[in-house]
Amino acid sequence: MNQAMEGLEQLPEAQRNELMQKIEEMQVRDSLRMYNGLVERCFKDCVESFRRKDLDSSEEKCVERCCQKFMKHSARVGARFAELTSAAEQQMQQIVNQK
Repeated sequence: MNQAMEGLEQLPEAQRNELMQKIEEMQVRDSLRMYNGLVERCFKDCVESFRRKDLDSSEEKCVERCCQKFMKHSARVGARFAELTSAAEQQMQQIVNQK
Protein backbone atom coordinates (compact mmCIF):
# COMPACT_ATOMS: atom_id res chain seq x y z
CA MET A 1 0.00 0.00 0.00
CA ASN A 2 1.48 3.39 -0.90
CA GLN A 3 2.03 6.22 1.55
CA ALA A 4 -0.84 8.35 0.26
CA MET A 5 -3.37 5.61 0.97
CA GLU A 6 -1.86 4.98 4.40
CA GLY A 7 -2.19 8.70 5.16
CA LEU A 8 -5.84 8.69 4.10
CA GLU A 9 -6.63 5.83 6.45
CA GLN A 10 -5.29 7.87 9.37
CA LEU A 11 -7.75 10.72 8.75
CA PRO A 12 -11.10 10.83 10.53
CA GLU A 13 -13.87 9.41 8.37
CA ALA A 14 -15.56 12.79 7.80
CA GLN A 15 -12.31 14.35 6.54
CA ARG A 16 -11.54 11.31 4.43
CA ASN A 17 -15.01 11.48 2.81
CA GLU A 18 -14.64 15.21 2.20
CA LEU A 19 -11.22 14.69 0.62
CA MET A 20 -12.48 11.88 -1.58
CA GLN A 21 -15.40 14.06 -2.71
CA LYS A 22 -12.98 16.88 -3.63
CA ILE A 23 -10.81 14.43 -5.57
CA GLU A 24 -13.85 13.17 -7.49
CA GLU A 25 -14.87 16.76 -8.28
CA MET A 26 -11.37 17.50 -9.57
CA GLN A 27 -11.44 14.36 -11.74
CA VAL A 28 -14.81 15.34 -13.23
CA ARG A 29 -13.55 18.88 -13.88
CA ASP A 30 -10.39 17.53 -15.53
CA SER A 31 -12.41 15.12 -17.68
CA LEU A 32 -14.69 17.92 -18.83
CA ARG A 33 -11.70 20.15 -19.55
CA MET A 34 -10.09 17.38 -21.60
CA TYR A 35 -13.33 16.68 -23.49
CA ASN A 36 -13.91 20.37 -24.21
CA GLY A 37 -10.33 20.72 -25.44
CA LEU A 38 -10.79 17.72 -27.70
CA VAL A 39 -14.02 19.06 -29.17
CA GLU A 40 -12.59 22.54 -29.71
CA ARG A 41 -9.38 21.27 -31.28
CA CYS A 42 -10.98 18.73 -33.61
CA PHE A 43 -13.79 21.09 -34.60
CA LYS A 44 -11.32 23.85 -35.44
CA ASP A 45 -9.07 21.49 -37.42
CA CYS A 46 -11.74 19.50 -39.24
CA VAL A 47 -14.92 21.47 -39.86
CA GLU A 48 -14.58 23.62 -42.96
CA SER A 49 -18.10 24.61 -43.86
CA PHE A 50 -21.30 25.53 -42.09
CA ARG A 51 -23.55 25.07 -45.14
CA ARG A 52 -24.70 21.62 -44.03
CA LYS A 53 -26.09 20.43 -40.75
CA ASP A 54 -24.07 17.18 -40.93
CA LEU A 55 -20.36 16.60 -41.39
CA ASP A 56 -19.28 15.51 -44.85
CA SER A 57 -17.25 12.31 -45.14
CA SER A 58 -13.85 14.03 -45.13
CA GLU A 59 -14.76 16.08 -42.05
CA GLU A 60 -16.05 12.97 -40.32
CA LYS A 61 -12.84 11.04 -41.05
CA CYS A 62 -10.79 14.00 -39.86
CA VAL A 63 -12.73 14.14 -36.58
CA GLU A 64 -12.25 10.40 -36.05
CA ARG A 65 -8.48 10.65 -36.65
CA CYS A 66 -8.25 13.74 -34.47
CA CYS A 67 -10.08 12.03 -31.59
CA GLN A 68 -7.96 8.89 -31.90
CA LYS A 69 -4.74 10.90 -31.86
CA PHE A 70 -5.93 12.96 -28.90
CA MET A 71 -6.89 9.87 -26.91
CA LYS A 72 -3.60 8.08 -27.71
CA HIS A 73 -1.66 11.18 -26.71
CA SER A 74 -3.63 11.50 -23.47
CA ALA A 75 -2.98 7.83 -22.67
CA ARG A 76 0.77 8.27 -23.26
CA VAL A 77 0.87 11.38 -21.10
CA GLY A 78 -1.03 9.54 -18.36
CA ALA A 79 1.33 6.57 -18.53
CA ARG A 80 4.38 8.84 -18.37
CA PHE A 81 2.89 10.74 -15.44
CA ALA A 82 2.30 7.44 -13.62
CA GLU A 83 5.92 6.41 -14.26
CA LEU A 84 7.25 9.71 -12.92
CA THR A 85 4.95 9.57 -9.90
CA SER A 86 6.07 6.04 -9.12
CA ALA A 87 9.73 7.02 -9.43
CA ALA A 88 9.18 10.02 -7.13
CA GLU A 89 7.42 7.82 -4.56
CA GLN A 90 10.32 5.35 -4.65
CA GLN A 91 12.83 8.17 -4.14
CA MET A 92 10.82 9.51 -1.20
CA GLN A 93 10.65 6.03 0.30
CA GLN A 94 14.43 5.64 -0.03
CA ILE A 95 14.95 9.00 1.70
CA VAL A 96 12.61 8.00 4.51
CA ASN A 97 14.34 4.62 4.91
CA GLN A 98 17.78 6.28 5.10
CA LYS A 99 16.76 8.46 8.04
